[in-house]
Amino acid sequence: MSSQTVPATHFSELKSKIEQRQARVAIIGMGYVGLPLALLYSERSFKVTGFDIDERKVSTLNSGGSYIFRITPAEILAAREQGLSATSDYAQLKSMDAVIICVPTPLNEYHEPDLSYITGTAESIAPHLRAGQLVVLESTTYPGTTEEVLVPILEKGNKSGLKAARGEDQGEKSFFVAFSPEREDPGNQTVARRDIPKVVGGLSPRASELSGALYGAIFNRTVPVSSPAAAEMTKLLENIYRCVNIALVNELKLLCLRMGLDIWEVIDAASTKPFGFHPFYPGPGLGGHCIPVDPFYLSWKAKEWDFRTRFIELAGEINVNMPYHVMDSVAKALNQHRKALNGSKVLVLGVAYKKDIDDLRESPALTIIELLQQAGAQVSYNDPYFPEVGRGRKYDLQMKCAPLENLGQYDCVLIVTDHSDYDYERIVRDSILVVDTRNATRGIQSGKIVHC
Repeated sequence: MSSQTVPATHFSELKSKIEQRQARVAIIGMGYVGLPLALLYSERSFKVTGFDIDERKVSTLNSGGSYIFRITPAEILAAREQGLSATSDYAQLKSMDAVIICVPTPLNEYHEPDLSYITGTAESIAPHLRAGQLVVLESTTYPGTTEEVLVPILEKGNKSGLKAARGEDQGEKSFFVAFSPEREDPGNQTVARRDIPKVVGGLSPRASELSGALYGAIFNRTVPVSSPAAAEMTKLLENIYRCVNIALVNELKLLCLRMGLDIWEVIDAASTKPFGFHPFYPGPGLGGHCIPVDPFYLSWKAKEWDFRTRFIELAGEINVNMPYHVMDSVAKALNQHRKALNGSKVLVLGVAYKKDIDDLRESPALTIIELLQQAGAQVSYNDPYFPEVGRGRKYDLQMKCAPLENLGQYDCVLIVTDHSDYDYERIVRDSILVVDTRNATRGIQSGKIVHC
């Protein structure tokens, strides 16, 4: 036996633990991706430890509470009974068998990738690595991140000389690395999480097999690809596909407005075609962690290869400009009522990035509020999921939710997020002017409504 090749001990032991549901699973990042994943493993009787630097999240989970609207305390308590715990102490990673990283990957102020959460997490993991562990990155990022950024930090930062297993070589002091993109869709009530196929790409064949087994224990289907980079590109393709098509309908909406056509009617009619067409819908801009961010990750990485992703960049430009279109539409609608935007009272309905969720990430509503404020409008907001909006990475609003009362006091009510809780007929009836960016008032006949 070669001194460079370990007996299949690490591999076989970990795979056996996974198959018998005895593997201890660590999930780093207890947010919109990490916490649902932890619950899936708990439901399958895995012992899960959630790691997060936010002590509020740690204490909430350990007390059986929830901080995400769609996840109930009952679900947390059920997971606690299966052994779910939370901590901010990375030293506990030594006792884990698999470590899944679910941390944010935002953009910086220059629309370039901000990998600080990944690098910081890797630096925290490295001193506690042990041979035979499986480390999986789920955070959306550009192709090459796992091998070029994550692995070097893990190898350099551990004190035992551990190396990531590559190819068929499984050194005695090796650990396994893979990438598996998250496919979380907040608010989706039609597709069960377990039914969403899980793409996995390992740095070595055994890493692929282990990560496939790990996710195969909770997902009904896994999809292996040849490498972490292929898995990373898969995630980008999925979201860039949506970004480009949303940009297309946003641009067509602007054209239809000038032509006096109803883009929603056009989309509905086109959707009757039983092949070759999938409907996408316009809006006030893109939100969420992935779709507004991912195109810029790929565009940035493409420059390394002397390649410009012009089509993708154009789509991003169109979507980024939609909040400005909304502000201009509000100003124009107010002008028709002999009102200036400067000094007008505007109520923004909905600040979540999409309907019926408690998620502010990259929400276009926040940009719209800031633009309206900069133009001199007196802006209030209402959202049943957010009693207040404070400070985030790109905004500092410090606002409290206004009640849906006395709507006549506002010069304009602006529908940005079409939550199901809203009674749109009452909103139109009680308002002076309604600007609708989501077609939420479709079917309501009133001269008060302006679609934009």
